[in-house]
Amino acid sequence: MLFEIVNILLLVLTVSSCILAVVTKDLLVAAIALAAMSLLLSLEFYVLQAPDVAIAEAGVGACLSTAIMIIAIKRTKRMEEE
Repeated sequence: MLFEIVNILLLVLTVSSCILAVVTKDLLVAAIALAAMSLLLSLEFYVLQAPDVAIAEAGVGACLSTAIMIIAIKRTKRMEEE
């Protein structure tokens, strides 16, 4: 029973962070929402007893991809600054 509750809660939070990433206008908020989605997805993999996939998802998805997106956002010029 507890497994199903945790599984459903993680999936609802994952979908919610995906929707937030798509709906929001600010790119930094979208990058942070995608990092949260990746972290929640890695927790889901861990709950489903796939720790090697969870570590890879957390390392690549939550850390490396987020860092690359934030660096790219910071190096571009924002349109509202003109």
